[in-house]
Order: sequence, then C-alpha cells, then structure tokens
Amino acid sequence: MASFRDLPIRPDLRDQQPYGAPQLSVPVQLNVNENTFGIPSEVGERILSRIFEIIPKLNRYPDREFMELRSSLARFLGGSLTASNLWAANGSNEILMQLFQAFGGPHTKALSFGPTYSMYPNIARISLTPYVELPREVGFGLTAEYVRSAIERERPGIVLLCNPNNPTGTPIGREVIEAAYAAFDGILIVDEAYAEFAPELSVLELLRGRERLVISRTMSKAFAFAGVRLGYMAASPALVDAVRIVRLPYHLSALTQAAALAALDFAETMLANVELIKLQRDRIIRELADMGLSPYESKANFILCGGFSDAAEAFQKLLDHGVLIRNVGIPNTLRITAGTAEETDQLLAAIKGTQG
Repeated sequence: MASFRDLPIRPDLRDQQPYGAPQLSVPVQLNVNENTFGIPSEVGERILSRIFEIIPKLNRYPDREFMELRSSLARFLGGSLTASNLWAANGSNEILMQLFQAFGGPHTKALSFGPTYSMYPNIARISLTPYVELPREVGFGLTAEYVRSAIERERPGIVLLCNPNNPTGTPIGREVIEAAYAAFDGILIVDEAYAEFAPELSVLELLRGRERLVISRTMSKAFAFAGVRLGYMAASPALVDAVRIVRLPYHLSALTQAAALAALDFAETMLANVELIKLQRDRIIRELADMGLSPYESKANFILCGGFSDAAEAFQKLLDHGVLIRNVGIPNTLRITAGTAEETDQLLAAIKGTQG
C-alpha cells in the first residue's frame, strides 16, 4: 500500500505526522481540556429549536457574514465591542490559521514562548511562516523585559501569547502584553482559550486604540461546546476585514451558527459549572502535592504536574486504570484536565494506585 510520502506532497510536509491527541474510549477522559459536565438539557432544547427553524432553509448557503452571531458574541464580551469587532470560525484553530494566512507567510516570522500550545508551530508550518519558539522563564513565567527584548531581537511579524498558557496553566501579566504590543509593529495574538476560568487575566479592554491586537477565544472549553467547533476573535474592524480576505466562502455552517446562537442565549447557564471545575482543579493540585508530586500553578481548567520519574510509563499505568490524561512531551510531567468530582475521585485513586 502506498504511503502519502509516495505522492507528490509538499517537501516540507513529507516527514510530518497528522496532529492529534489519542482518541480512546475509556471511563475517565481528562486529556483534551473539555468541559466534562456536558450540555444542560434546557440549552439542548434551545439548540434543537434553533436548528429546527433553519432546516427548511438548508438548501441555501448560510449567512456568509453571520452578523447575528457576531452581534451576539459582541454582547457576550461586553464593553464597547460591536459586530464589526468580532469574527468566528470552526474552532479557534481556524481563527489562528486565518490570521496566519492574512499576516504570515514566507516573508515574515512568528514568535512564541514555549512550552506553549502545540498547534502554533503546526499552523505556522502549514502557512509557510517561519516560526521561532523561545524558552519561558523560571516556572514557565514571562516578564515584560524578557518578552520585549526577545521581540526586538527576533523582529517577528506575528507574536503569540497564550494566557493562561497551555499546557502549563501559567498566567501572563497585563504589563507583559502591553510591552509586547509596544515592542514591534506586527500582529499580537493573545490566545484566551481559557479566559472564562480566569476572567481577571483578559485584556479585552486593551483593544481600544490597538489596531494590531487580536484576542482569540473559543466555545470549546468553558462552554462545553467542543463538538460544535466555534472559535472567535475580537479585534479592530480593520483587522477583521483583513481576515475576511482569506476566509473560504460560507465557512461557518448554518447549523454551527444556530447552535452557537442558542448557547449564547444561555451563556450564564452554559458557564455555571466553571466554578465547580475550578474547585476540582484546586483539589487536584492539593492532593497531587500531598502525594509528593509537583503540580504547577494553573489558571485554566487543567493542571500540569511534574515529579513523574517516567511520564510515559505513568501515562500508560493510568490508562490501564481507565483514566486518559495527556503526555505533552515536557520531561517528567503529565497534563490533567479538571472534570467532575466523580472523575477527580477516580483520577486520584488511579494515581495513588500507580505510585507504588
């Protein structure tokens, strides 16, 4: 059987592997930072109602500019944002891809600070954008001076800051983001995929007067909407227009728009479990530390935990106990999504059972 490597594929893709975390059916799945509480029944009913309304119109293309959804997203974010400040796509990964298509490419460079979200280099590679990832400082933190000097030295066209950072959960101070924006004349992307778990970290109010700042968000995490694939960004109207140049026509289906509108109608209900998830996150941190492991501070819905003598072996032992977490490749660490209290019970029992 022929391999894709036997086809006339782009040379820079020949030795690559498709991106993706393991998809395994096990009792406790805590590996991809989903909201494991699921969709409340009243929201499910509203989604069905919205979809039922549009079924007779599915023979037509969806609203290409999805203004109703953009207006709803603007209301959800609040402040002085309007529909012209918002854009959405099939997950925040597509948002990032569109930004790289509009502002990246071989003529420029993208910069981030690792370890960070593993899709950044993948998106850069696919868009033929050179990518540089500099190491984070002690404890995976970042200071304004470190970021400023790195940007001035590397002279990128795109800078990506994940706040709180994935996979470490580390917060970034506002002064770091302000310093980054002032240090260059390119596009600064602040990835706030986990913003609902740490709203105090959001820099939405910095958008005013900053035409090159983008704030990327998703409904996959706190909203428990991973299966819908709805990511969005807030930015200046000019930057939104630039992204509209590279989007594929009718890229956001009528079904996706209907489901997202229904979820936003019930935003408070959809986010009701955020505090419960944070309680479980903090409980996991405490109990892992009591076991002699080394969990890092987290402002997201997951924990990066160090102290494993062999992360791959620990991952497999937990999987054998029916618990799936994530080996993100950082030596001696594993990343664990915070879920329900029952899932935490099973997770901690499994870790204790593999510690001997």
